[in-house]
This record gives sequence, structure tokens and C-alpha cells, in this order.
Amino acid sequence: MDNVMPFVWLGVVVLSVVVEISTVSLVSIWFMPSALVAMILAFCGVPLWIQILVFLILSILCIFLMKPLSKKLFGVKHVATNVDSLIGEEAVVIEDINNLEARGQVKVRGQIWTARSADKDAVYAKGDVLNVIAIEGVKLICKKSADQ
Repeated sequence: MDNVMPFVWLGVVVLSVVVEISTVSLVSIWFMPSALVAMILAFCGVPLWIQILVFLILSILCIFLMKPLSKKLFGVKHVATNVDSLIGEEAVVIEDINNLEARGQVKVRGQIWTARSADKDAVYAKGDVLNVIAIEGVKLICKKSADQ
């Protein structure tokens, strides 16, 4: 069994790399250094229970210490798109907006969008002019401006 363990740990390293390459989201990279250390311990003839213990402790340390650092360095930042330019635009209600009934549409820059009210109880009628304050998925979140 001791002769096989270095190859088992090598398999864990390879599996970690394959999973990481396929997901590209820092999911399994944390297990690779731990498995490499465990593989070295296996080559040195260290008992299996110590190999497993070292692997678990190092994996937990890598996850809790390195993951926050990697998020700061490589974290996904909001990428502005053309849709973001709609925030602050005026929208004309073309179908009554009612969040409780999950319906409503507005027209902005000649395009029709599904819309919801920023105020959950507010209902806007056809023809009302609203401001786009946010975008959630494919829905514009709208409300009346303060001066209306």
C-alpha cells in the first residue's frame, strides 16, 4: 500500500489541475499543493494517517488563507456594458407595471423592456414616465423621479 500512495497523491494533483482548468474559477487549485506535500511524505515513507492529516490541514489553510487574497488579486469586477448606459434614462410605461402580478413593460430609446417597480407596492399606469434606476437580469427597475 505504501508504494501506491505517491501515485494516489499524484492522481489528486492531476485531478485538481483538470478540474481547475475545466472550471477556471479557483475551485480545486487549493488541493494541489497539499497533495504535492502528501506525495513527498509518501515517498519518504511517512505513515498514511499523517499524509492524510497533512493533506487536510494544508488544504484548509490554503482555502482560508489564500482564497481571500486571490479574490483581491484576481476578483471579477463588474464589466460595464451598453445596457448599463440605460441607468438614469427616462422610460415610458407601455404596459402597466405591477410587481405583485409580475408584469410590466417600458420603452427606452425605442426598445421595449420588461420592467418592475423599485417600490414593491407601487403600480405605474400606461403612459407614465419613469427613471431607470437599476438593471436586474433582463428587467429594468424603474421609479418616478422626485420632481414628478
